[in-house]
Amino acid sequence: MIFDTFNSVIDWYMGNINYFTITLLMAIESSFVPFPSEVIIPPAAWKAAQGDLNVYLVVLSGILGSLLGAIFNYSLALFLGRRLIYSLADTKIAHLMLINRQSVEKSERYFLKYGNSSTFIGRLVPAVRQLISLPAGLSKMDLKAFLFYTTLGSGIWTVILAALGYYLYTQKELLNRYYQEIWWVLVVVGVLFLIYLVVKTKRGRKGPRNKG
Repeated sequence: MIFDTFNSVIDWYMGNINYFTITLLMAIESSFVPFPSEVIIPPAAWKAAQGDLNVYLVVLSGILGSLLGAIFNYSLALFLGRRLIYSLADTKIAHLMLINRQSVEKSERYFLKYGNSSTFIGRLVPAVRQLISLPAGLSKMDLKAFLFYTTLGSGIWTVILAALGYYLYTQKELLNRYYQEIWWVLVVVGVLFLIYLVVKTKRGRKGPRNKG
């Protein structure tokens, strides 16, 4: 079910790449849903290289989306508090989104280890990127500092992905030659990423029951 939904969203996005959809999916990726930004920005940058979009607006849309998703998580944690956040992490809905108590605890430990700068570093770390805003909200991190570090980290990551997509367009002859092979590699990488998250989540869910 998860893989079918993932493929459906990808297919829809590929046929509707614009500044709004970039912002929307990057906001989703930056909140709770484990949707890789690696399949959002590079295709948009490719279209920009073709002249259909402006690459600078692609980057700005990506940063804006990341910021909106991060602010949502930050605000949720700030107003709900630690107890409710962890209670939500134990729900079936959270588990469907591959979130559990252990993943929230991991992000909180990461935040405590690196302090406010973790909201910058965490934006560059897969699996931490989606949840690092929660401990920032739980600790009532200064909003201005949060926005600064989040924008900086998101900006660097988005520029890297955009540069990758733009560069790939310059190699389009090579890509056209090996299109099928490259497509299958991307599909396999995406599936392995989702499998990793699913297995990690299931192991996390078994942990508390074994202790009990």
